[in-house]
Amino acid sequence: MTMTPAIATTALETPVRSLPIPWRDPHGVPPAELERHIRDLEAGCEQDPKSADLRTCLGMAYAMNFQVYQSMDALEVARQLDDEHFWAQAKYAELLYRLRALERAEEETRRALDLAGNMWELSVARKQLQEIRRLRREGTQKPAWTKSLKQPAWTLVLLMALLFSLTVLWK
Repeated sequence: MTMTPAIATTALETPVRSLPIPWRDPHGVPPAELERHIRDLEAGCEQDPKSADLRTCLGMAYAMNFQVYQSMDALEVARQLDDEHFWAQAKYAELLYRLRALERAEEETRRALDLAGNMWELSVARKQLQEIRRLRREGTQKPAWTKSLKQPAWTLVLLMALLFSLTVLWK
């Protein structure tokens, strides 16, 4: 399906939500300043618990501070608060991508692609999806645990019992 330029611009007319200053260059934020931002965002989330924007920024700050579980929790809450929030969805998908849970990251990025409200958000989601697919083609992902570990565990127990019995008989 091809869209004419007039249809494409009218379909994506929602305003651009710009990111706060510290998140534009995550490598340039000193650790002490990042901790201060996290405290401020946590306080903001307590004052306004229904703000998906604050939760999204908090999730990003946690991720920058290598607090993965807190980041995932904050981004999941942001997505629950506003299921149409592009940045909450995109950053959640990006976190999964960085954790190399590529199958899930692709699924969540496709959702973000559907939520894109303007061309810039659309290009961000497309680039992320392109990178995820490239990594999947190259095989750079976490292995999925699909097999049971019962047999190797029982084998290990039997070997340990055999070794124990041999050491008792040795003496």
